[in-house]
Amino acid sequence: MSLEWLQHPVYSLDNVARQEAEARQTVLTKPAGSLGVLETLAIRFSAWQGVLKPELDNVHISIFAADHGVAEEGVSAFPQVVTGEMVKNFVRGGAAISVLAKENHANLEIIDVGVKYLPELDNVIHARVANATQNIVSSDAMDTEQLQRALQVGKDAAERAKLSNAQLFIGGEMGIANTTSATAMSCQILGFSDIAEMTGAGTGLDKAGIRHKTDVITSILGRYKKEFKHDDNPLTVLRVMGGFEIAALSAAYSRCAQLGIPILVDGFITTAAALLAIKMNKEVEQWMIFSHCSAEAGHTKILAALGVKPLLNLEMRLGEASGAAIVIPVIKQALALHNNMATFAEAEVSS
Repeated sequence: MSLEWLQHPVYSLDNVARQEAEARQTVLTKPAGSLGVLETLAIRFSAWQGVLKPELDNVHISIFAADHGVAEEGVSAFPQVVTGEMVKNFVRGGAAISVLAKENHANLEIIDVGVKYLPELDNVIHARVANATQNIVSSDAMDTEQLQRALQVGKDAAERAKLSNAQLFIGGEMGIANTTSATAMSCQILGFSDIAEMTGAGTGLDKAGIRHKTDVITSILGRYKKEFKHDDNPLTVLRVMGGFEIAALSAAYSRCAQLGIPILVDGFITTAAALLAIKMNKEVEQWMIFSHCSAEAGHTKILAALGVKPLLNLEMRLGEASGAAIVIPVIKQALALHNNMATFAEAEVSS
């Protein structure tokens, strides 16, 4: 299984449509720039869709779920069995993302990439790479074949979104202990040495729990440095410290950019996956919107390192694409304003 596809170019933006959208914003009945980021959103969607008046009627949400061997180290406030229990909750419609997807009339799919305690369920795409990753304190998270399979799961999800004519892709995740993997990977890729500043509460650890989690991440990074020296290849970092769901997310983002599907990034875990995708191909970033700033400690630092500003800050840290789903109505309103406001000429208002 080849990974050459990860280096394929991203879909080209339509600069003519972008310029026409910029020109339209200057003649709408408002002071120039008065709608702030809402104007920028509309212009970006024009460039993505290649039209003057873009629409957002078809949103595709993929939730990737997988377990992590590092949960054995006691880095989560919840036991590993919760991953599978939450997948069942997604399917039954009781989770936050289930409610938000329904409210936004979005297509929601749940994908088992490696959930340890989960029977075969209807309405779940079973693409399990293994029951869980290995404990990354002492072993590599996955082998090369498993990495390739996890990446393929994300690629397939993006291609399903394309087949359904999705106008926006949102990736979400579920996996007890995945903040530990995401923190370790982000520290390694970005060269962050203050691990304590990057380590957050995750599922709700107390101060002692966060200190223990920091020690575990320090140990993980120490093993990586000893065994892999200065190898900062994102695929190596992902294979050694990552999760199956994080690999799938990063691949989905890469493939969406190649297929011309805009990406709405959720919170801390998904931003870590976005970081991986961007490190593999910088051009992927031009197809991304960062939805919100998570209350998880390291999120602001990754966002700052990428030089991006999220749309909202609601102090959320739930994951499962919930923060991104909250932003869908904001984007729809931005497009409605762009498409339907009168121009100065139409309204007979002096410009």
